[in-house]
Amino acid sequence: MGYKNLKFENNALFLVTGGAGFIGSNLCGAVLDMGYRVRCLDNLSTGKREHVSMFQGHRNYTFLEGDITDPETCVKACEGVDYVLHQAAWGSVPRSIEMPQYYEKVNIGGTLNMMEAARKQGVKKFVYASSSSVYGDHPQLPKREGQEGKVLSPYALTKRVDEEYGRLYKTLYELDTYGLRYFNVFGRRQDPDGAYAAVIPKFIRQLLNDERPVINGDGRQSRDFTYIENVIEANLKACLAPPEAAGEAFNVAYGGREYLIDIYRQLAEALGKDVEPVFGPERAGDIRHSNADISKAKRMLGYEPEWSFERGIEAAIQWYKENI
Repeated sequence: MGYKNLKFENNALFLVTGGAGFIGSNLCGAVLDMGYRVRCLDNLSTGKREHVSMFQGHRNYTFLEGDITDPETCVKACEGVDYVLHQAAWGSVPRSIEMPQYYEKVNIGGTLNMMEAARKQGVKKFVYASSSSVYGDHPQLPKREGQEGKVLSPYALTKRVDEEYGRLYKTLYELDTYGLRYFNVFGRRQDPDGAYAAVIPKFIRQLLNDERPVINGDGRQSRDFTYIENVIEANLKACLAPPEAAGEAFNVAYGGREYLIDIYRQLAEALGKDVEPVFGPERAGDIRHSNADISKAKRMLGYEPEWSFERGIEAAIQWYKENI
């Protein structure tokens, strides 16, 4: 179970793009803990330098400061690499609505640069971050691969296009690509600051500071919140998946469904706070309900998530208490 007993070649080299970010830095740490080599590529536009410095004394870790929008940097980063874990992207649905051209450049152009570099350098597996946002306005629950609606934001569109390139790079160039549709990932080192911060760390920080958090809409939106350990497992198991599974996209979640208002109440209780939230307007481009069918990832990747929402939120609360 999990990922810590997975075996790769001796001296295997993993490239983690966006390795100074929340998910990327957790992937770097997991691979290092397993005894393999990590090369981190990040331009530090949204990632944090402390997520690099925490590993820089490790003999198996190297940091390459560079941008995925530069094709030469991507080729250099892929040199000698066995597995690419491509996390570098600009996130946030609301921000993408404000900056569609930039999202096109980074999330589509940068991912295409990375796939091409991986192909040229003979990388074995190319695992990349997609998003549950690709389901768009399709009403079905749970969300199932192959049943997508119209995308609701430029961010969602960039991830949809990335998946199409992933399919083409498998069929045209025999690069084994695996797209991971993350569902609302949370956990240690997720940034609670800024206008586009994810809801769980933002709620925790505001409650710890006795501030009144803002809930967009009525709080009855539901999400399949997914703890970071499950995401690490999916990435590493995709690196060991058979070529027959390549070119596909997979839901990465726990398979649960939590309502925002319930999560808020749970966090307030766990932190011993009696603070009423403020209800604000709904955010443009947001999906109302999200819940994943993870049977495809189980069947084709051997994905068996161990971290429920309840277990994950306990660990996250403890981490934020100690670190913010």
